[in-house]
Amino acid sequence: MANELILVVDDDEWNHKLMRDLLEFMGYRVLVAVTGEDGIVLAVEHRPDLVLMDYLLPGIDGIEAFRRIRDNPATAHIPVVAITASAMPEQARRMREAGFDDVQSKPINVSEFMQGVPGMLSRKAHER
Repeated sequence: MANELILVVDDDEWNHKLMRDLLEFMGYRVLVAVTGEDGIVLAVEHRPDLVLMDYLLPGIDGIEAFRRIRDNPATAHIPVVAITASAMPEQARRMREAGFDDVQSKPINVSEFMQGVPGMLSRKAHER
C-alpha cells in the first residue's frame, strides 16, 4: 500500500511536520489542518483514507471534530486515530469510548507510528 491520502489534524507545527514527513517518506499523500473545523472541511472535501486527529485543538476539540466526521454519511466510514500528549489512562479511555479507531500518544514513537499507520489502513481495506 502507498499513495493513500491521510489527513493530519494537529495545531502543533512540529508535530504535524513530523507526521507529514514520516507519512510522505512512507509514500502517502498528506493533508494538514490545524483546527478541528478545518479538519472537518478537508475530510468532507477530500475523503481521506485515514485521519490522525489531535485531541486538544483550538476551536472545537478533537472529540467534537471526530463526532462531526462520524455524523456525516460521506465521511462516517473514515478511520480516525486520536493523537494525544496526555499520558493519563482516563484520557485514552474517553477517546476510545467516543469511538476513535485507535489512540496514539505524543511524542510520536517513530517506529510504532510507522507500523501503526499501515495497520490501520489495512484494517480499513478489509472492512470494505
